[in-house]
Amino acid sequence: MSYAALVRPALDRVYIGMRAASRDRLRELTEQTGLRQGLNSSFYFGLLARPMPAAAFAAVTTYGGGDMSDELAQAIMAVDDDGDWSLTDSGHTYTLALQQTIADAAQELWAQTYRGALPGEAVLPRLAELLAVLLKAGRATGGPAFLAATPVYEPPGASYALQVSTRMGALRHHRGDAHRAAWAAAGLTLEQLRALTDGDPLRLAIEQDTNRRDEPVYTALSEAERWELLGLLATLPN
Repeated sequence: MSYAALVRPALDRVYIGMRAASRDRLRELTEQTGLRQGLNSSFYFGLLARPMPAAAFAAVTTYGGGDMSDELAQAIMAVDDDGDWSLTDSGHTYTLALQQTIADAAQELWAQTYRGALPGEAVLPRLAELLAVLLKAGRATGGPAFLAATPVYEPPGASYALQVSTRMGALRHHRGDAHRAAWAAAGLTLEQLRALTDGDPLRLAIEQDTNRRDEPVYTALSEAERWELLGLLATLPN
């Protein structure tokens, strides 16, 4: 098994669990601001730093569709004549609050030690460091979504929980780009991809190709650091 295949479920478990833990806080933020989250919620790490090019927008909306009518109606985001998307001034302020809200939820979740059974937030500084290495390395191998996501935006004095939550979100786009490239190289449309069953040999081949395309980013870490990354992820609750 490739390392990319091994680490993917570990990253997904921690990230998805962290985002699930933030739902109530994000709901409160919506009630306080009157604004609803959209693309800014899943791509804040990039949008807070720079506009999203049209190619990146097409990539990140491949699976969920690209209807941005709600973001436009709320004046959270704007699009220019080239199809590039950016946060408005009010959208930027709201998205900064959204990033901090997610980080606060992550801090509360990851600080749990379960009566000393887990190290809690003590692992976050090292995890943030390893993720920073991966994000830098991925600039050479990432596709349009990853390149729009990085370098990530982190406010001055960002907590380690904010750094880790933001960097994990951006890193997952490296694999997302790899997956889109893999099924496109197989000559499939999205509809054809979705029609494949779990055991279909072509689906398995696409997954293997995805791992192959995602693998290079992890070569920036030594073998010991790759195992360390897995160990650190394993200590965080979901």
